[in-house]
Amino acid sequence: MKPPNELGQKAYPKIPHLPGSRTGSSDKVAPRPLARRCTQQGEPGDTVVVQEKLDGSCVAVLLKQGEVIALGREGWRAALSQNPGRQMFSRWVGVHAARFDQVLREGEWLVGEWLALAHSTRYRLSHEPFVAFDLFSAGAALSTPALEDRLGDRFARPHLLHSGAAVEIEVIDARLGELGHHGALDRAEGAMWRVERGGVVVTRAKYVRPGKTDGALLPENSGQPAVWNWTDQPVASVTTSG
Repeated sequence: MKPPNELGQKAYPKIPHLPGSRTGSSDKVAPRPLARRCTQQGEPGDTVVVQEKLDGSCVAVLLKQGEVIALGREGWRAALSQNPGRQMFSRWVGVHAARFDQVLREGEWLVGEWLALAHSTRYRLSHEPFVAFDLFSAGAALSTPALEDRLGDRFARPHLLHSGAAVEIEVIDARLGELGHHGALDRAEGAMWRVERGGVVVTRAKYVRPGKTDGALLPENSGQPAVWNWTDQPVASVTTSG
């Protein structure tokens, strides 16, 4: 039996891929008007923000009835997951609950990438394993400036590659560089385009570099032990070889 969904929906939507992005069997390609809006010509009033896309687990933190709750992307409590990485996230949120309580208002949730467990990219992290990229309030995600104002210096954020008019993939790919800006030991995954206006995010699209294999380092795919970029377990359990 599945645990109750604390949000009544997924914590984060599925994002379509820009043309040329590596896609999987369940992925969708962005419609041509959206791709053009991101990479060629935006609409009046648009600000296109592009950030490094990180390779971890999408998670969220909800403030509900005064309780700070760690969630998986599906909206379920991370503490009830069978996944050790999600369980670790729940423990980490418990330790840092006061910081989340300073940021969130009742019914809001903060979404980010949990980088503790390596999926396809290993990281030598220079910051904590949670990287925040969206805060949902009244069902809409705050724009980047509004999010920055709310978060202050409390949480790490994805590296900013561009903010302004629509920008082509080739420009962003060059700015991303081989290893990105978050301590990747393997090739950086890609980038996320956010179209913002009126203080909120109105649409998104992403680019994943060709050649990436989803979850290549996960034990169920590799047949090898888990690779941890960060852990709250004894150091002997950490694997960051290579």
